[in-house]
Amino acid sequence: MSIRGAVSHLEELGCSVTEVSLPSFSLGLPAYYILASSESSSNLSRYDGVRYGNQCESEELNSLYENTRARGFGSEVKRRILMGTYALSAGYYDAYYKRAQQVRTLVRKSFKSALDENDILISPAAPSAAYKIGEKKDDPLAIYAGDFITVNVNLAGLPALVLPCGFVEGGPAGLPVGVQMIGAAFDEEKLLKVGHIFEQTLQDFSSNPPLGVI
Repeated sequence: MSIRGAVSHLEELGCSVTEVSLPSFSLGLPAYYILASSESSSNLSRYDGVRYGNQCESEELNSLYENTRARGFGSEVKRRILMGTYALSAGYYDAYYKRAQQVRTLVRKSFKSALDENDILISPAAPSAAYKIGEKKDDPLAIYAGDFITVNVNLAGLPALVLPCGFVEGGPAGLPVGVQMIGAAFDEEKLLKVGHIFEQTLQDFSSNPPLGVI
């Protein structure tokens, strides 16, 4: 079953389906990573081995900070801290962080408009099938792009479910496909009910993918 198959299944269950447009959707990914990285940079600035965090032995205060952060953070965390520090710096705050906040407002308004006329929204969970373990480890931008669909929901502050709905057809054999269901703010009950009914009535998703494909 594909994503369209999942939508057809919901129609068979009695749901009315209409297409909606979210004009600011494509702006969500860069805005999310600017905001999330900036907040990470700010929050982790106290991880210095004195007030917070694991303390590494050092003879000087500056080396204590350096060693604590070098040993306590992985490469991805360091990358995001650097990105966030750059976005929050005096010369770039308005161009990056402030503008990302404005994009977040646009994303929220787009979702609210769509959910004012619909109970839930349906989308793929990811823009492509899953890649093999370790395949993208040297390409962080490709990994970030995999969040293209889901990060908008985080920006909008909405509840969402991701449910399995079948396997890839005509592509990487055996890889699972996920459908994302998005609800209105504070309307988790309705979202969970729809997700539960969908999951319980989906007959052709009863097996696990073969381990050989990963």
